[in-house]
Amino acid sequence: MLGTIALDLPPLPGNPRNSEGAMLRLRSGGILLAYSRFTGADAADDARAEIWAAISMDEGMHFGAPRCLFRPDPAEKNLMSVSLMRMANGDIGLFYLLRRDDADLRMVLRRSSDEGRSWSAAAMCMPAPGFYVVNNDRAVRLASGRIYIPAACHRRSVGEDGALHYDSRSEFVGFCSDDDGRTWRECEGKAVLAPMGCSRSGLQEPGVLELRPGLLWGWARTDLGRQYECFSMDDGEHWTPAEPSRFTSPLSPLSARRLPDGRVLAVYNPVPLYNGRPERVGGVWTGGRTPLCIALSGADGRSFSAPVAVEEDAGSGYCYTAILPVAGGVLLAYCAGGPGDGSCLARLRIRRISNRELEGIR
Repeated sequence: MLGTIALDLPPLPGNPRNSEGAMLRLRSGGILLAYSRFTGADAADDARAEIWAAISMDEGMHFGAPRCLFRPDPAEKNLMSVSLMRMANGDIGLFYLLRRDDADLRMVLRRSSDEGRSWSAAAMCMPAPGFYVVNNDRAVRLASGRIYIPAACHRRSVGEDGALHYDSRSEFVGFCSDDDGRTWRECEGKAVLAPMGCSRSGLQEPGVLELRPGLLWGWARTDLGRQYECFSMDDGEHWTPAEPSRFTSPLSPLSARRLPDGRVLAVYNPVPLYNGRPERVGGVWTGGRTPLCIALSGADGRSFSAPVAVEEDAGSGYCYTAILPVAGGVLLAYCAGGPGDGSCLARLRIRRISNRELEGIR
């Protein structure tokens, strides 16, 4: 396996889950990590969660003691799925999902002009109420200056019996800001998985990477054994029809980031849920999210290397990876729950992979 573990945050009594982080370079040279920290006894996605942070001053070799940044108000259920971004005016932008109830899940933005010591009030990035799933480390700034947020839109409706009905088949939609996060709107187009009848997932947990100015590569997890992909030629305003990509996987997200040398790094679980492959191992839900592998492209995403394992314990699961290039290598922050954790989502891990190790991947 590649790299060394720089940080491990296991679940503890009263803290049943640490997950879904993002990282950003501070002006001091330090690295800011922000992540979801669940409190109480429940680790479900809709349980109480807060945004916590820790700082590394040695390129991700070690991290200081975590501290709380934000807690949900009494009228809010939880805060999770963080993205970090340097804003055009120099502020730090911190995006996260705010869950008010089972039908209202939207992303908000807070800004800091003093490198994370204080923060603005939360501003809504999705004007109309709805249930929008956005993964951690997904908000991106494009070459045009546009900020783009890829989201999975799940329909929620109240039936005649008064019960709330949830449609697991999501559509890939986007929200954008062309004034550095001051105002937001939903983009005109969307990507859908057709025909929907053969899938119970639709296009879930989408991500995007800008291949060249104006040209975006988009992808989303599915229950069809592959990530599906689409492309936009107008900064995410419209998308081509979604098609199967080269990336096989279970219903688990892929992450991708361009490295300083121009190569594209993809992180994913390459083994789909074939017949008989378990989603639980020893009572722990893993979702089949093992091994966790990386692949590299020196051809701007047109081709990738064979996958190389970063984690491969068959009893654990690995997912929701954030990527940050650092001096001498790259940091990966991801969920890494295994035996004793209760779920693959319960433990947050940061692994540091050296440039020398990356150079050996062809």
